[in-house]
Amino acid sequence: MKIHRMEIPVPFAVEAVNVFLAEGEKLTLIDTGTKTEESWTALNNQLQEIGYHPSDIETVVITHHHADHCGLLDYFSENIEVVGHPWNEAWITQDPKFIERYNEFFLSLVPQVGLPDEFAKQGPTLTKTLIYSCKRSLTHSVREGDTIKALPGFTVLETPGHATTHIALYRESDGLLIGGDVLLGHISSNPLLEPPYFGETERVKPLLQYNESLRKLARMDISRVLTGHGEDVINVKALVEERLKKQENRAYKVLGMLKEKPMTAFEVCVKLFPTLYDKQIALTLSETVGQLDYLEYNQQVFIDKSANYWVYHAK
Repeated sequence: MKIHRMEIPVPFAVEAVNVFLAEGEKLTLIDTGTKTEESWTALNNQLQEIGYHPSDIETVVITHHHADHCGLLDYFSENIEVVGHPWNEAWITQDPKFIERYNEFFLSLVPQVGLPDEFAKQGPTLTKTLIYSCKRSLTHSVREGDTIKALPGFTVLETPGHATTHIALYRESDGLLIGGDVLLGHISSNPLLEPPYFGETERVKPLLQYNESLRKLARMDISRVLTGHGEDVINVKALVEERLKKQENRAYKVLGMLKEKPMTAFEVCVKLFPTLYDKQIALTLSETVGQLDYLEYNQQVFIDKSANYWVYHAK
C-alpha cells in the first residue's frame, strides 16, 4: 500500500497539517485540513500531482475532531465513508445540545480555575474554531483494536489526551503508525480541556490521558510515525521519555510555586506563561490545569473549594 503525505495550509498557529492518501482496498484520505478555500485548493492541487481528484476518494478517516483534521469533510461527496472514534460525532455534526453543554462546561470552569471577568466574557474558544470545521456525520465508528476495511493491515489504537476522540492507525507488519497529533517531533501536543460526553458527569483529565497514550506508544514496536504536523518521527521511545520528563519537570515547577503560596489555576497559568497566557488563554490554561491534575493525582496538592474560586495548596 502506497501512502502519500500532503501538507495543507490551515489558519492556525501551526500553519499546516499533514494529511495522508492511502492507495489501499479503497482510495482513503486520513484527515483533511480546515474548511477553507485555501485548504481545499491545496488538497486538490496535491491530489492532482499524484494523479487523483477528490471524487476518487471513497473513505475518509479522521484521527480526531479538531477542525484542521476534519473541516474539509463538507467538501466531499455524501457517498463517501467517514470513519472515526464515535465521540467525534457530537463535534463534527456540531450537535446543538452538545455545544450547549460545552458552553455550560466553560461557565462551570470559571470559578474552578479563577478566570477573571475579562477572559470569562470572551466565552469558550470552541466557537472560534468551529467555523473551520464541518457539519458531517460518521458512517462508521471504530474503537481500540478495530480494523478498517479500506486500510488492510492497520489496527485502530485509541490515543486520547490531545483530544478525547483521538485515534491512531498501527501496522504491526512494519511498525508504521499514522499518528495524527499524538506524538509530534518539533512541538509537544497540547492536552486540551473538553466537556463531559453524553452519559458522563465529570470532565476527563487530559494530561493524565495523554501521558498514558505516550506510554502506550513507548511499549510498542513502532518504526516510524507519520505525524499530523511536521516531519516523521522515528525515535519514538526516546521522544516519549523526553516529553514525559519535560512534563514532570513542569509539574514540579508548579508544585514549587504552590509551596511559596496557594494559588488559583489562573494565577499559576500567568506565572507559567507570562508572555503567552493573554494571547492563548485556552491552550495555556488547559496546560496549567493538566499539571494541577497531575499533582492532584499524585496526592501532592489539595484543593480548597470553600471560596468563590478553587485554590490549590501544596501538601
